[in-house]
Amino acid sequence: MSSIQTIIIVAVVILIIVVVASMLLINRKQLREVEVIDAALNEIEEMHLEEDIKRLNKMDLAGESLTTLNTWRKSYKEASTKKLPRVQKLVEEAANENATYKLFKARKKIKEAQQIIKPALEDARNTKAVFTELLESNKENQIQYDALIKVYRELRKDVLANSFEYGAAIDQIEDQLASMESDFEEAKNLSSQGDHVEAKRVLSKIRMSLAALQKQLPKIKEGYQQLEVVFQDQLKELSNVYKKMISEKYYITKVDVLSRIKDIHDQIDSARKLLSELKVDELANENKKISSEIDGLYDVLAKEYKARPFVEKNQSKMLALISHQQTASKKLVEKLQHIDESYELTHGELEKSKELEKEVNNMNRQYTVDTQNIADGKGVYSAIQDSWLEMLDRLREIDAEQVKMSTDVDGLYDSENVANDSIKHFRQEVSLVYRRLERRSLPGNPDSFIQMYTLVVNEIGHVSDELSQVRINMEKISNELIQISDDVERLKREANDIINSANLVELTMQYSNKYADKDSIKQAQKKAMQLYDEYNYKEALDTIATAIEKAEPGSYQRLENTYYSEQKE
Repeated sequence: MSSIQTIIIVAVVILIIVVVASMLLINRKQLREVEVIDAALNEIEEMHLEEDIKRLNKMDLAGESLTTLNTWRKSYKEASTKKLPRVQKLVEEAANENATYKLFKARKKIKEAQQIIKPALEDARNTKAVFTELLESNKENQIQYDALIKVYRELRKDVLANSFEYGAAIDQIEDQLASMESDFEEAKNLSSQGDHVEAKRVLSKIRMSLAALQKQLPKIKEGYQQLEVVFQDQLKELSNVYKKMISEKYYITKVDVLSRIKDIHDQIDSARKLLSELKVDELANENKKISSEIDGLYDVLAKEYKARPFVEKNQSKMLALISHQQTASKKLVEKLQHIDESYELTHGELEKSKELEKEVNNMNRQYTVDTQNIADGKGVYSAIQDSWLEMLDRLREIDAEQVKMSTDVDGLYDSENVANDSIKHFRQEVSLVYRRLERRSLPGNPDSFIQMYTLVVNEIGHVSDELSQVRINMEKISNELIQISDDVERLKREANDIINSANLVELTMQYSNKYADKDSIKQAQKKAMQLYDEYNYKEALDTIATAIEKAEPGSYQRLENTYYSEQKE
């Protein structure tokens, strides 16, 4: 046997095995599908729909209930007489063919059976649910009826017993109760006639109506209680309190209390209409507005009532405080007028003090008006309290401002003495600087120093003249003294630079004689002496120092260090 033949045989064997295996798998799969269809048929059979129909027929259904029964009974009869027998036959044949491995024939019948059984099972389940509902509807309706009638009777009993708590709403409430009574009668009649579906609908309507009324009744009670008890008591109290306050000389201008009370009574009348129409939510909103307005009236009266003790307690204190500040204001103005004769008040102190004095006097006038209104019974205590509290805050601010102004101007005398002492001191310092240069016996002084010296002397003379005036500006003088102090220090530094430069020129010239045989040194000495004689000491020092540094590097630095070290000793 050749290799090709062997391969062919093996291939054929494998093919046979695959075909056989496939047939076995298909056989088992189709067997499971047949079992599923059998299970569906058994499920439908176990629903016992025929028995349900017999029981329903005995119930003598009518109306919507009877229509429902007929519809689903027809659907079931069609399935039980045509569809299900067909499925049973197909399943039996398919099972036989599948067992004998007539797989394709079996597949076709299984598929047809599946297409029939799936909707049939769904219909059967729905039919069972409808039949169950119809069978139990009478019982359920009776249970629901008994529960609802009990709630209804208790509710009606409570409403009738406490009808006074609902005010104008009682007629509408009784109409609703009467309507429910009719609905109960209708539900009872429908049940007795066998129309349990329609009876159930009526009972659902009753349940919703009862629930709505139960929810409304507490709100109606509360709304009526507010309108006829709470608001009436509050308005009566407000009216009595207001009249009493007027008799006790309270004066209220913010609102016409009695007119407002009348308006609120009109609002209550409008709200009663909402109550009679059972517009519960609108009534609640309206009552909320009325309550807010009544609270507003209480706030107005309470504010006046609370303000009066403050006003009465602080009336004499306010007078004392205002009088004290008037006296202090007058004294400060007089003091500043006197000081203004000798000093320029550069920050408008006098004008400001007069404004504050005027402000305090205006407070006094307002206080007089307030106390007179109180005496005449026309004082609005809350407004007076607010006004006096503002006055107290402002009086504290004014007192602080006036104390500061008084303290500031008191320092003018001391500032003048300090200025005179400073001028005397500056003159002495400038004189010492000049005499120090004279003692050095230099050929002369540089122009820059002379200009600086002249400037300082003139500044001192100018400030001295200002201090001798009848009316002086201390702020300006103080600023000028600061400038003079800076200039005196500059003058002293310049004098020190002149003396040090001149001394170092002389020392460096003596040291340079070591190299007198050098032309560069000779020329530098000559040039330095020329500059020295022209009072240009700094440039003379730079000239000779540069020359000896070239001749002997570091020599000038040693001379300079030695010189300044000796100056410190």
